[in-house]
Amino acid sequence: MFFNSFHFAVFLPIVFALYWFVLNKSKTTQNALLILASYYFYSCWDWRFLFLLVFSTLLDYFSAIQIEKSQDSHQRKMWLWLCISINLGFLGVFKYYNFFASSFADLAQSFGFEASPILLKLILPVGISFYTFHGLSYIIDIYYKRIQSERNFVDYSLFVSYFPLLVAGPIERATHLLPQLKIKRDFNFEKAKEGIYQIIWGLVKKVVIADSCAVYANAIFDNYETMNSLSLILGAIYFAFQIYGDFSGYSDIALGTSKLFGIDLLKNFNYPYFSRDIAEFWRKWHISLSSWFRDYLYIPLGGSNGTTWFRVRNTFIIFLVSGFWHGANWTFIAWGLINALYFLPLLLLKRNRKNVDEFKLKFDFESMKIIFNIIVTFTITCFAWIFFRSKTIQDAYLYISRMFADLHFSSQYFKIERYNYELIYLLLFFIIIEWNNRTKIEPISGKYSGLKIGLCIAALLALGVYSDYKEFIYFQF
Repeated sequence: MFFNSFHFAVFLPIVFALYWFVLNKSKTTQNALLILASYYFYSCWDWRFLFLLVFSTLLDYFSAIQIEKSQDSHQRKMWLWLCISINLGFLGVFKYYNFFASSFADLAQSFGFEASPILLKLILPVGISFYTFHGLSYIIDIYYKRIQSERNFVDYSLFVSYFPLLVAGPIERATHLLPQLKIKRDFNFEKAKEGIYQIIWGLVKKVVIADSCAVYANAIFDNYETMNSLSLILGAIYFAFQIYGDFSGYSDIALGTSKLFGIDLLKNFNYPYFSRDIAEFWRKWHISLSSWFRDYLYIPLGGSNGTTWFRVRNTFIIFLVSGFWHGANWTFIAWGLINALYFLPLLLLKRNRKNVDEFKLKFDFESMKIIFNIIVTFTITCFAWIFFRSKTIQDAYLYISRMFADLHFSSQYFKIERYNYELIYLLLFFIIIEWNNRTKIEPISGKYSGLKIGLCIAALLALGVYSDYKEFIYFQF
């Protein structure tokens, strides 16, 4: 079930009505309804994988209790690593087994050995990376005694399976979400209104921006051999806005949907394309994943403490693991490596925490410097996205080679011609809106909200009928 589908447009009001007007007597009935709704939501992808979700929930629930009950440190550690190993084992089999098997065979053949790996015909369960990380953060927090284990199985099950965040995040923490699930929620009209506004804006990002960019990004990346430099540059820019509109749009819809049920989720994007350096970009892009790796991998490795070598090592580990988390392909690892190389000078010069403040532009030299830094950061980010989008490392290399070899900057005709130049104008208009919204809590609320909603709905109706891309990019991760 997609957020941008007719199915969801029917599903959501039904659950909303039952939640607030029928099963609103206690938090237990509210939570039980949301669990059933979440399981139905997930089963719409493939009901057979419900057993994985339920198994992961049971495993983490009982492991946490055993860790908390155990007085012996060795036994606590045994339960921790048993739970982590099983969770990562399932993730590894479904997501990474074929990648490792094929890579080993290629390596063996490069040394002259024949290798015929046994590949598994497995479908990647949607959302497995996200709900696995939900559970792992909970287990690790229990082990380090940051929180107490949750004994109410209904509440914990909802924490893992809550449908707005189930398939593509944000990756929630038990410390943030569980306390909200343990109390009865009362209807708040203002919060519900904010949720509707955020859903509408998320749909605009997805349908109007991301899906429009996808038309040309796909045409350019799939036929890069025939494209000139201008088209290839535009292809990278289109994909940058496609993945941002797609993923941040999903996050907005998820956060807005959750507000309808009186539950706040973690903010996942904070206008990352207005970042002044790559460190600021990663503090604002997929915030829940970046903070997860920081808290559960980077800091346990030693973080920024120790020698320069250890800090560099930890940084590369984080970015490479982040790339590998996104998919079983060398392109994602290369994407992570490139971002690590971007980050390295800031780390060595101790400037990675320089741009943490908010800023305003004026007509002075400092503002010109800020604009220049934003453009440079966006440019190198688009360059890295080429590897993320390409099917193979070779494709990425050839794409970039042709970008600099064929220095032709003329407009090219596309068979899918719809709104070629109009798309560029649309993106410029979108950038202006995003810049104006970056200091606001809600993008389309406040003054003239009625007019803004009307324009958003008009854009959805005008461009939504041409939308060929229903699935969200991050569903594959």
